[in-house]
Amino acid sequence: MQSKSEYIIRLPRVIQKTGLSRSTIYALLSRGEFPQQIKLSPRTMGWLESDIELWITGRVAASQMSVA
Repeated sequence: MQSKSEYIIRLPRVIQKTGLSRSTIYALLSRGEFPQQIKLSPRTMGWLESDIELWITGRVAASQMSVA
């Protein structure tokens, strides 16, 4: 069975996928409530796209539970 390819995405794509602002993402990161970044080079960071998708799925599930 072939495993799913992992993609590293940069901040503009994370903002697009989550709908969150840059400052909100970094605030969540500082509180440990957002997936950790991956250091790509001394000045470049990114996120695993699968980590962001799992975080979004978790937020949707939590939202649906609080409505029910």
